[in-house]
Amino acid sequence: MKAYVIEQPGGPQVLQLRDIPSPEPTSDEVQIRVRAFGLNRAETYLRAGKMGEINAPRVPGIEAVGEVIHDPAGILRTGQRVATAMGGMQFSRNGSYAEQVTVLRSNVISLDDTSLSWEELATLPQAYLTVWGALDKSLAIQKGQTLLVRGGTSSVGLAAITYAKSRGLTVIATTRTATNIQRLYDMGTDEVVIDNGDIAQRIREIAPLGVDAALEVVGATTLRDTIKTLRPFGAVSVIGLLGGPPVMENFHLMQDLPAGVRLNFFPSALLGTPALPLLASPLPWLAKEIAAKRMPSIHTRTFAFDEVRHAHRLMESDRALGKLVVLL
Repeated sequence: MKAYVIEQPGGPQVLQLRDIPSPEPTSDEVQIRVRAFGLNRAETYLRAGKMGEINAPRVPGIEAVGEVIHDPAGILRTGQRVATAMGGMQFSRNGSYAEQVTVLRSNVISLDDTSLSWEELATLPQAYLTVWGALDKSLAIQKGQTLLVRGGTSSVGLAAITYAKSRGLTVIATTRTATNIQRLYDMGTDEVVIDNGDIAQRIREIAPLGVDAALEVVGATTLRDTIKTLRPFGAVSVIGLLGGPPVMENFHLMQDLPAGVRLNFFPSALLGTPALPLLASPLPWLAKEIAAKRMPSIHTRTFAFDEVRHAHRLMESDRALGKLVVLL
């Protein structure tokens, strides 16, 4: 099969298209013909050498949609439409930048009952599963609450906006650029705030008692400010690293963390583990909602398989304003 391989860290040019073997699935794995995959920052970090040494060829990619080639256990039938995310892809096993991928069955979700195209389906797995884990499991969002999405124009930020609106929440989203405001309103945002790094007072003008929950996509650089926007016993979940390494110097629990506010980091590596099985994930429902136009799509652009390098350049330019996908 053809796959993109990284043999040394660097820019997009280190993504090399190679012919490599397709691993046969073991009893707890499934082999999938990749029809499309979404692009993620995690793949640019791996490529740049920010996720450990590259001391052996690595196939990047942490999500895909496609058709089952072989399930040794016979649980999934050949030709069945499925999605997959995480489960060690690009770290302990080959990733999804390939014509075929062999993944853990626990990280596969059936998408049989949908009319959505492959490129639209490819926008769903990583972004929406992460949002589901952070909003439902970490923050326990409820209808009628107010959610702050800090970093709203990222693909996962846009997914959070559309998902929270579909669940009946009021959403405040941030962007650093005024030209992105309409994009956020088009996705259903109720209020947009220009992010200059110090937005807590502005959020308090919109929600005087504080927001119920916050999704921190930017990361450690804005977290102290985000925490100030929360009501007592509100909660923030950090899911992004757009602002740099997840390190905060001299964080003071009594001075920096308001009374009763809960703080956590949601790692998407939990997806498909016993702590967060994917059987109850909302992906099939989301596919139906988007197909019926009841939810807006976060898709912005599709690339051919031989355009992956170009796609990485666009992703790193911060001009995508949504989900980039590759269609095979």
